[in-house]
Amino acid sequence: MFKGLGGLGDMAGMMKKAQEMQGKMAEMQEEMHNIMVEGESGAGLVKATCTAKGELKSLNIDPSIFNGDDKEVVEDLILAAIKDAQGKASDRSQEEMSKLTEGLGLPAGMKLPF
Repeated sequence: MFKGLGGLGDMAGMMKKAQEMQGKMAEMQEEMHNIMVEGESGAGLVKATCTAKGELKSLNIDPSIFNGDDKEVVEDLILAAIKDAQGKASDRSQEEMSKLTEGLGLPAGMKLPF
């Protein structure tokens, strides 16, 4: 098809792959809003749920931890649960992106800008 054009035939193939990757990345971005992960602290007394993009969606606090004297402890547990959920979201996002990059023949561990 591109005989006599040297490396331009390869360039057309690369452009096609780039367009496929762009479409798959857009799909992946959308999917990240639907994947939920849960973080917790205090042996499950505080649970935070967020999307794989790291957006906090819900917070569940066991009522047994509410005591006026323990305000700082409760605040720390809430922050720890949120950080745990966001860390899991980041891990899940990287896991999903790895699946995408494997199929495109990109080097293992290549981090894409998300």
